[in-house]
Amino acid sequence: MAHDTGWHGQITPYVWATGMGGNITPFSRAPTISIDKSFSKVLKDLDGAFFLNGFARKERFVVNGDLLYASLSRKGEVFPGISASGKLKTAALTLTGGYRAITDPLVTLDVMAGARLWRVRGSVKVPLLGEQKSSEKTFVDPIVALRANFTLDPDWSILTYGDIGGFGAGSEKTRQFLLSINYKISDNMHISTGYRHLDLDYRNKGMLIDTRLTGPFLGLTWQF
Repeated sequence: MAHDTGWHGQITPYVWATGMGGNITPFSRAPTISIDKSFSKVLKDLDGAFFLNGFARKERFVVNGDLLYASLSRKGEVFPGISASGKLKTAALTLTGGYRAITDPLVTLDVMAGARLWRVRGSVKVPLLGEQKSSEKTFVDPIVALRANFTLDPDWSILTYGDIGGFGAGSEKTRQFLLSINYKISDNMHISTGYRHLDLDYRNKGMLIDTRLTGPFLGLTWQF
């Protein structure tokens, strides 16, 4: 018989059909790029992406983690006959821990605090002019978060999550909101679909990242 440590957790890989909007200046004196793209347009420029979420609880102590990585590239002409290519790589790791303030068979509420680690790399290449420049920033944002779960019946539930941070420590501001509808398909598996929004406002030494990622997602959760 396996020893019960008192810990219970879940892992969720998911697909996020995110659109992208905002303004990006990859490095000092570079032109500011305005972005307003639906998921279908983002998909054309997407080189790769990975999304994973994890959650664990022991009695009233809770921990939550989320990892996202996306790499996008784009080619075009900066002047007639002069082509250029750009690439943006973004990785974000969010880790929070806290206390289950409300524990009820129908409603739970977790109050958490933690940090979001960002790593952003932007590059521009103009082959005809022999120009290639890039900039990379790694910074950490403190965040506070709330996570609430509502049980509708033995098979259906609704999860909401929100956080805010930055406060000038790393970025000026970062925010996230998630709403998920979950259906239990077995004793330790459920499928989730919902909507997620994540934004970032970072300004430092000529580099500007003022972006938002928003759209529906689909995930599969394994509970243990």
